[in-house]
Formats: sequence, structure tokens, C-alpha cells
Amino acid sequence: MTTPIQEKQAVIIKFAGDSGDGMQLTGGLFTDDTAISGSDLATFPDFPAEIRAPVGTIAGVSGFQLHFGSQRIYTPGDRFDVLVAMNAAALKVNIKLVRKGGTVIINEDGFDSKNLRLAKYDESQNPLDDNTLEGFEVIKIPVTKMTREAISESTLGTKEKDRCKNMYVLGFLLWRYNRSMDTTMKFLTSKFKNKPEILDANHKALMAGYHLGDTMEEFNDRYTVKPAQLAPGKYRSIMGNDAIVLGLITATKKLGLPLFYGSYPITPASSILHSLSKYKNYGVRTFQAEDEIAAVASAIGASYGGSLGITGTSGPGLALKGEAIGLAVMLELPLVVIDVQRGGPSTGLPTKTEQSDLMQALYGRNGECPLPVVSCSKPSDCFEAAMEACRIAVQHMTPVILLSDGYIANGAEPWRYPKASDIPEMKVSFAKQQDDGSHFMPYQRDEKLARAWAIPGTPGLVHRVGGIEKEDVTGNISYDPANHEHMVKTRERKVEMIADYIPEQKIESGHESGSLLLLGWGSTFGVCESVTNSLTQLGYSVGHAHLRYLRPFPRNLEELMRRFDKVVIPEINNGQLVKVIRDKYLLPAVPFNKIQGTPIAHEELFDFALNLVDKG
Repeated sequence: MTTPIQEKQAVIIKFAGDSGDGMQLTGGLFTDDTAISGSDLATFPDFPAEIRAPVGTIAGVSGFQLHFGSQRIYTPGDRFDVLVAMNAAALKVNIKLVRKGGTVIINEDGFDSKNLRLAKYDESQNPLDDNTLEGFEVIKIPVTKMTREAISESTLGTKEKDRCKNMYVLGFLLWRYNRSMDTTMKFLTSKFKNKPEILDANHKALMAGYHLGDTMEEFNDRYTVKPAQLAPGKYRSIMGNDAIVLGLITATKKLGLPLFYGSYPITPASSILHSLSKYKNYGVRTFQAEDEIAAVASAIGASYGGSLGITGTSGPGLALKGEAIGLAVMLELPLVVIDVQRGGPSTGLPTKTEQSDLMQALYGRNGECPLPVVSCSKPSDCFEAAMEACRIAVQHMTPVILLSDGYIANGAEPWRYPKASDIPEMKVSFAKQQDDGSHFMPYQRDEKLARAWAIPGTPGLVHRVGGIEKEDVTGNISYDPANHEHMVKTRERKVEMIADYIPEQKIESGHESGSLLLLGWGSTFGVCESVTNSLTQLGYSVGHAHLRYLRPFPRNLEELMRRFDKVVIPEINNGQLVKVIRDKYLLPAVPFNKIQGTPIAHEELFDFALNLVDKG
């Protein structure tokens, strides 16, 4: 009997299990197939903090959340329609976020006495037998047992066979949502082409899970999600760090500069280094340094020599790089510093997301040390944000900090391939020998207050640079008090003048004026969009503006904010942008803060904003 297929507008699935259960791979493969099917989507991988927490424990639970639909998707979603729980700990951590009436797919083999004990359930309390799952559709499958049966003829050991159980679950989910196995089959064939026995086992596990739905009568629900109405073009699923990599390469090609990336591995920025190292054919040079200071110093040296020096890190590494970034400010050399933020302080929450480095990016260096700060708003936006950071660095001769975060870095969404003709040209010029034979002045400035970029070894361009204060124009060492104040003010004015070379702030969605403005930056983009849309549909005059440029602010930002009665600034920190806005514009902006290592949920911000517009 053919199972009838029901249509869904949108679905939120959470894959959860032990960190060795392959939930990230399972979610990633389902995401790839979802992107190919044409659905809009947003993902949120959730990694345990420990490299390898004890098996079966709550600390070791790894998850992957996917929200996909035939409508516009802005966030990974608040409450799951489907939870896949591979063991008792995964159920305990996630069951509170499954909507009532939602589906819970259980690996029965992950609920034995040992797993229950590790998940800190009472010995007499098995959530499969009490009322824990009351009100949910519960699908119990002995995944481990059935995976072993599906590949019983394989000579792999039991441990290797059990690693295939994520493919069994993936196969069942592909069947349930009327998907093809082709994308996953191609991935497995490519990954294990030199390991035929592992390839065969994974293929068989995938197919067994897929055909489970057809062979067992109790699985009588099957769904489909139609493609979303996206703008015409060619799309791929992309994660934030991968988009940054492509943006950096594109920018340096447009600028005609070699790309040098010096970095020290740190979560969640490490994959930028890994990915860039694969692009040697594009003239990319990568250097894994012994520490954060060496990493940024190597990038400064590359810029001094005529390449575009780039370094990447997360919050703790940004702190270590502070003195060297100050050197780049004093040298007035182009440098891009990528900060993929995570929970802090110190080691903090290394695998959890946060927006808590804004103050450090703006002020976290000794002395008066201004530099531009640019932020990414979502995974696909990282491409353009990275290019813009490179443009500003080169054309204004300054270090630039590019802020992303763990949510953006590891999240994925559809990205439309840009046409080469649509990517703006970027120009760079180097200092040349003076025609009249006069001595080169390294701190002679143009209309942007940018000094010339002089490549060492160029005839006639002998000059001095360094970390000690320079005399204006000549670049000679100077301890003159008046000169120091002049240079401090000049460097400040140079950064503020960048506002004349960036776009004015626009309203992303909603009303151009009204009762409430949601002013966001970074990874709050999706939740600000979805809440704005929900409130405008209810008849409220709400708008959403999102900042890419955090220093300097766009020229019209104050005028835009004052068109609204109230301004709410949602942040995944304890209130940082809101302090800057209040200080600069004397405007009573209202903070909305969450500091739990997770993104702001739609319902959280919606209820907060609704309360304000009701009172207004």
C-alpha cells in the first residue's frame, strides 16, 4: 500500500545524539538535499563544549537543528516539529523544546539501563514508559539493532557497524519527507571511494532506513515540502565561514593582490584556515602560526610587503592580538582581522555563540586606537561583508575588524551565486617614485586621509615605519606633544570619514517610521526580520534596520532612528551596542539581551516587542 503524502509549509527538525553518533553529518546531508530540493532553510549546529565528553552523558549531546520550508525562512526555529533522539541524554536535553503534538523519533537501543543512568534518569524512571512523551507522536525504532541486521554480512567490527546507524536514521527521514537518496549516495561514494567495505555498509544502512517506512504499516505519515519562491538564479547551501573564505578570495582577485592568511587554530574560526589552505591555485598563502601574536604579526608583515594580510580568531585570540593591531593602526597598513565570536570571558563557552566582543573590537586596545568595524548578519552575507572589509582596509589604509559569530559561522542557508559582472570593481594603488626626485613622505595623505602604500624595495621610496609615534607627513619619530595629539585626531578623523564612502542605513523590512524600530547587528538579523514581519501583519508600525557598519555608523543612522517612537536593540550579550548608541546619540534605546550561548528565539523577542508597542 502506498503511503499518502501530505504537504507541509515548513518543518523544524532537531537531530540529537552522542557526539560520536554523527548528528552533524546527518543534519548536514539532510540540509544539502533540502537545498537541492529548492526549499529555503536555516540551520543551527549545536556542539558539545568538550572535545570528547563521556559517551551517553548530557554534556556529550551533539545536535543539529534545521528549519526548512516553501516560505521564507529567517531562523532555525524555536520549537521542533520533529526530534530525533539517539539516546536518553539527547531526549532529556531537547524534549522541552518539542512543540506539543510534535514527533519524537526514538532509538530504543539508546535507552538501556546504562544510558538512563548516564543521562541522570532515576533507575525506575524510563521516559519511554512514563508520561514524559505524553502528547507527542512517538516513533520507536531499535536503530542500533536494525542497522546491525541490515549490514550483517559485512566483515566490519561491531563498533564500525554501529557508526552506520546515523545513515539508517537519515534514510528514514529522507523517506518520511519524500526525498531522494541520490545526494547522500554521491557523498558517501566520494568520501569512501577507497574504503569499499565502509561504503557498502553505509549504503545498505541508508537504504534499509529508507525502505523501513514502506515495509512497516505503522509508519503511515509521509510529507513533502514544496520549493520556496526564491529569486531566480543558481543556489548552493553555504555556511558562514565558507562564505567568508570565498569573499576574501574574490576581494583579493578584484584588488589584484596576493592573499596571505596567518592564523592560530581556535574554535569557531579554525575552518577558515582549513578552507583557505585548499585554494593555493588562487595564489592564497596560509600560515598556521604558533600563537595568536605570531599570527597577526605575520599578516602585518605580509601587508607591509604588498599582500593583503588577513588573520582570524575568536574572542580570546582577539585580546592577544590587541598590541599588534595597535601597531597596524600606527603603521596605517591594510589588515583584516576576522573575529568569529563565542561565549566568554576567558575560554568561556568555546562551542556556543555570543555577540560579546563588540566593545573589545571598538575599544580593546591600548591608547587612542580607532579602526573600522564591520559585521556579518547571516551565513550568505559573510561573502559580501568579507569583501567590504577588504575594500575598506585597502582603500583607507587601516586595519578592519570583521565580526561574525559561532551561529553564523556554522549555520547554513541558500546562497545565490553572484555573477562576476555584479561584483563591484575594487581599485588599489601603490606609491610610486617621485617624478621630481623629491624625498618620499610616508604620511602624506589623500582626500580620504589615507597615506600611500609603499612597497619595500621600490626605488625612491625609502621610509621609516614603526610603533613609536610618527611626525606628520615625514614619518620621523616624534615625541612632540602637539604632534601626538594631531596624529591621534587625524587617525580618528580618517576612520570617521569612512562614513562618506559607505551606503546610508536602510530599513530592511516593515515601516519607514512608526512606533518601534528593531535595530540589530550580526546574527540577530533573522529573528529581527521574522518578528518585524509578524508585528506588521498584526497592524503595528514596526521597522527593522540592521547594521553592517559598527564604526563608523552610517551618516543617516540618527535621523532614521528618530523616525520611531522607540528603538529596541536585541543582542546576544549583556548590552553593548545599546551603550554605544545611547552614548553617541543620547537616544534612550531599549536593550533586549540573551546570554545563554543560543540565538534569540522568535517568541522571546516577539513577546518583548509586542509589550512595548502595546504600551505605546
